[in-house]
Amino acid sequence: MHHHLAGGAAATSAEPRVGLFFNFDWDALGMQRQGGGWHFDEAGFDLFSFPSKLRLLAFDLRRFAAAQARRGRRRGWVGVSSQHEQFGALAAALVAEALGLPGTRPEAVLAAQHKLHARRVLQQVAPEANLGFAPLNLAYGEDVPEGLPLPAFVKPVKAAFSVLARAAHSRGELQAQTRFGRRELWIIRRLVEPFEQVARERLPGAGTAHALLLEELRPASTPQYNLDGWVFEGRAHALGVVDAVMVPGTQAFMRWELRRRGREALQARALDVAQRFLSAIGFTHGLFNMEFFHDAASDRLSVIEFNPRMASQFSDLYLRVQGVDPHAIALALALGRNPATLPRIEPVAEIAASLVYRSFPGEPAPPMPTRAQRAQLLQAFPGAPFFVFPRSAAGRARDEKWLGSWRYGVVHLHARDEVQLRERALCASRILGWRAPYADRWAESAAASVAPGPVSGAFR
Repeated sequence: MHHHLAGGAAATSAEPRVGLFFNFDWDALGMQRQGGGWHFDEAGFDLFSFPSKLRLLAFDLRRFAAAQARRGRRRGWVGVSSQHEQFGALAAALVAEALGLPGTRPEAVLAAQHKLHARRVLQQVAPEANLGFAPLNLAYGEDVPEGLPLPAFVKPVKAAFSVLARAAHSRGELQAQTRFGRRELWIIRRLVEPFEQVARERLPGAGTAHALLLEELRPASTPQYNLDGWVFEGRAHALGVVDAVMVPGTQAFMRWELRRRGREALQARALDVAQRFLSAIGFTHGLFNMEFFHDAASDRLSVIEFNPRMASQFSDLYLRVQGVDPHAIALALALGRNPATLPRIEPVAEIAASLVYRSFPGEPAPPMPTRAQRAQLLQAFPGAPFFVFPRSAAGRARDEKWLGSWRYGVVHLHARDEVQLRERALCASRILGWRAPYADRWAESAAASVAPGPVSGAFR
């Protein structure tokens, strides 16, 4: 179920126009919250729906940006915005530059999204927060060389949605992970090539993005977090820290939780690392998201990656818990306004969560909710954002191969404390007929999950 915002059918000439790219799902909901007074000129296609995704066949990001810049000039855009990882954030940066509008520098977007380049920058400015890393000079499907520092975490230099990112404990396992059918290879190359074309021109020293990267493997039990924030006039500001809770023994997210308080010290440390990195890549304006590990025993903070855009899935969590709307911040930044001047609303909760429903290979496909179940869910939890992601058998198989699991639904809930949040999550899951995203509910499947590997010392 993809929500889509139809840009201002009733727009008047008095409404300021903003270019909005790849505005689907969480972003469509977030921009709908911004109310009237704006006319959004939309562009882009949905990578996950047919026939929209056929546009990937001939997509050229530079051509797209040039066409949107012409459109923006014609229509008098006052800003451009996109929080879309794969193409939108870079397209918005290119269009803002072409039109002389506020935006993130294209080189800064490229530097954050090119994961090998980002590791090299981090090694210069915050080595204590970097993971051990090494480029994997290997074309997809080629024979894996001997003597690699395994076990390691393997990820594409440029990817989105955690595609193909996973632990490899042996050469054989890595070989299996990098062998693809012709059709799979075509999709992978088409997802990366638009970025590659811009990077070759604007960040040539980074090297090809059609490549893989080896990173130091952390134990699956190491807690993960997200620092969300924004940069204005070169200074980074934190929105907050979201806890990532994993399905036991896997790298798959089970839910994300945002608390009103309790993460202040961790937030300050993460923000310091973020400021150093963002300054180094010339990221002086825009929203960002930094994923990181924090091991309480050793007090080590390690950056997983930087995203040069908002983590849109968390936007309404911040609205419920902090009274701050990240999509309002995105709009303010697009217009060159200081987000610190935006009004806050009264928070409605102490904690909010994005509950992720997923199944793993070998498990039966869960039922998609009926219209009656959907109605019952919204009656029990009015206004709760709720998405389902149905897949064909082939689509599910691809998700399981590329991502290790199939995410079939997401529900957002808030509560006064963790106990009430859990009760509400169990209630919502019962209504939908789905397994609740809490560890004890995964007991049956725990035996089938992959055991976490040891931390690799080979990078040090």
